[in-house]
Amino acid sequence: MSAIFGIDFGTSNSALSVNIDGKVRMLDVDSENPISNSLKSILYFLKENGRTKSYVGYEGVKAYIENEADGRYMQSIKTFLPDLAFEKTNVYGKSYTLEELIALFFKVMKQRGQEIIKQEVSDLVLGRPVIFSEDRNRDRIAQERLTRAAQIAGFKNISFQLEPIAAALAYENSLEPGKEQIVLVGDFGAGSSDFTIYKAGNNGGGRAARDRDILSVGGVYIGGDVFDSEIMREKVADHYGKNVQAKSMWSDNLFGLSPLVIRKLMQWHLIPQLRLPRTLDNIKELKVRAKFKDKKLLENLENLIQANYGYLLFRSIEKTKCELSDKKESIINFKDYGINIHELLSRHEFEGFINEKVSLLNACIDSTLAAASLTCSDIDVVFLTGGSSYIPLIRQIFETRIGKDKIRSADAFTSVAYGLGLQGALMN
Repeated sequence: MSAIFGIDFGTSNSALSVNIDGKVRMLDVDSENPISNSLKSILYFLKENGRTKSYVGYEGVKAYIENEADGRYMQSIKTFLPDLAFEKTNVYGKSYTLEELIALFFKVMKQRGQEIIKQEVSDLVLGRPVIFSEDRNRDRIAQERLTRAAQIAGFKNISFQLEPIAAALAYENSLEPGKEQIVLVGDFGAGSSDFTIYKAGNNGGGRAARDRDILSVGGVYIGGDVFDSEIMREKVADHYGKNVQAKSMWSDNLFGLSPLVIRKLMQWHLIPQLRLPRTLDNIKELKVRAKFKDKKLLENLENLIQANYGYLLFRSIEKTKCELSDKKESIINFKDYGINIHELLSRHEFEGFINEKVSLLNACIDSTLAAASLTCSDIDVVFLTGGSSYIPLIRQIFETRIGKDKIRSADAFTSVAYGLGLQGALMN
């Protein structure tokens, strides 16, 4: 039996599917991850006993936390694919090209996938965005880099499919032969939200055959991580001294945490950067001069930085955000490292926090429709995927403008990979 892998290499999460004789299934390639069929797109390098060890996925997150942010942590590697300035990076004296870094992901996925299905696999369908870059040369180079990474990982026969097409492929295959529909795909990732309008039809074909079906594309750098940061800013950061003010030692002027400290506090992976001696000294000075009730808040901040539990804190925030998709209110619960956070968050509050960002998403939909010379009434189906597609305020955009009855959804983390598996049947 012949097997073909489909890999969705995402900015924050990646996934692997397999097509065996026309049957597709997802493979659990990250057993450490609560979502086992999704691999976190994270690399972590640590020097141990004179040797460099690399970790991929959720085990990399765990090792990063356990080693208190020592070592080299990398994420969002996909965003560098069209960046010609990124040639190599040095990790503990060894030089890595971008392709070699990405190949580490592909090797792990290939090895784990082969162990599950108990056979070697050399054929691969890779997902790619409609546009890596508006510069055609950079776009070409980005795909070539992905191809080389897959080759380094041991794949021999490599083809590509557009990610929005892959996400909607299962739906498209359900259409009657010869039937066409205009589909608006909304793909909501951790770092960005992408929109594609294309002509769907049960006609198969590879990338070249589908280019003409793409009517327009659009995107904005607003995703799930941005919404988590807004919750942190509005409901949690006060517990870490965000609003603490104290008199300066040299004047009666008030001072507090610097804007840079506050900005990094809003993103868990940037919190370890606050360990710089100068930053810690500034926090300590503020704590010395702060009122008694504020000293504990700044002590919380010091513990957050030193114990490096930002990832665990943001997991609690993300959990609350997800619960608000089904509930009117939820509670941010975090109790550890000398702190006890118990904050009620209503959906109404949350929508207020993200309303401005959602307006930008709405504007992006407008421009995507305009680029295709279409109106909302021309759209036959809206196909939504990605975690933030479940946020009611975002979903309401499509329900109000295009109609609830036209909305179709797919699994947030695996729809692209599953579609790539379906595409694999066309390689045989």
